[in-house]
Amino acid sequence: MSSTRKRLEALTANLSLPQAPAQPVDLPKAAPPEEPAPHVAPAGINVETRFPPAVGGTHVPRTGPGQMLAFRGQIQQVEGEMAALREKLRQYEGSLPTRKMDPATIRPSRWANRHETAFKTSEFAGLKADIEHAGGNVQPILVRPLKDEPGQFELVFGHRRHRATLELGIPVLASIWTDDLGDAALFAAMDRENRERADLSPYEQGVMYQRALEEQLFPTQRQLAEGLGVSHTWVRKALMVAQLPSAVVECFRSPLEISFRHAEQINAAMALDRRALLKRVEKLRGQTLSPALVLARLLDAAPGFERSERVEVQVDGQKVGTLVRSKAGEVTITLTPGAAISAPLESLESAISDALRRARSLS
Repeated sequence: MSSTRKRLEALTANLSLPQAPAQPVDLPKAAPPEEPAPHVAPAGINVETRFPPAVGGTHVPRTGPGQMLAFRGQIQQVEGEMAALREKLRQYEGSLPTRKMDPATIRPSRWANRHETAFKTSEFAGLKADIEHAGGNVQPILVRPLKDEPGQFELVFGHRRHRATLELGIPVLASIWTDDLGDAALFAAMDRENRERADLSPYEQGVMYQRALEEQLFPTQRQLAEGLGVSHTWVRKALMVAQLPSAVVECFRSPLEISFRHAEQINAAMALDRRALLKRVEKLRGQTLSPALVLARLLDAAPGFERSERVEVQVDGQKVGTLVRSKAGEVTITLTPGAAISAPLESLESAISDALRRARSLS
């Protein structure tokens, strides 16, 4: 008995058991205590008790040590649950809150770099169809709250996904940047995401850089390149596309078709004879020609760029494209959209090789 008593005292933090009376004492019977009225929550309010009951199961300990042991077990259970919850929270450290949002509460950034024609392409139509089929965008966009407009947000990146959900009238999945994000940091994040996805055209990239310079977000091209972690050559080439005269840009079906190579050759031709090139521009505007054909027409009759011969690319006697060779030696091959997609690759390779042989024989 003595050893059992000591073990119980050690387990219950030296809780002492009362001594039993030597003889039974008759005590007057007390009236049974009145049970308190059950607490009823007001209508419409759900009351949820998260803490586990002090005593579990159907067996209720009758002694003080037994009740203390039961309570201690409950505390250990709660501590275990809290440790598990802390471990789960640790897994989300550094992550951004992500939730479904109304796309109408999100506005494009003033640094938005998407040309309007980017939302009329077959690629955008395919993206929109995929989002509609999935019931929403799987990859979240990134937004930042507008400090002066509670409940309103500004896009950091994900303009096509946002536009697709806006046109579909469905919520957009968005990550919310909760820390302070300045304009320069937003611009750098937008540029980095686009370059990693290789998603922007040279024209859109150049317009984005040009706008940042005009609004003094970065004072110089060098500081822009260093701030974005890109080469000065990359910035210069992108700006060369964006700084083409608007009349030249209008010669193409879409500004998205203008490449770095196109801009370099057009600028070289303008340096030799700007007036002659702009005269050819007036004849080309609104003709909806392929990019290669637009370039060939723009460079025609400029010193060093004259077109010397034109050879048809044929498959089974049918014209599927054109090969143009300038006097400077540059060869441009243009394939019709149907041939580029549906014609067998082996047939196209043979047809191009044959066109090259014929062009050599003319020189």
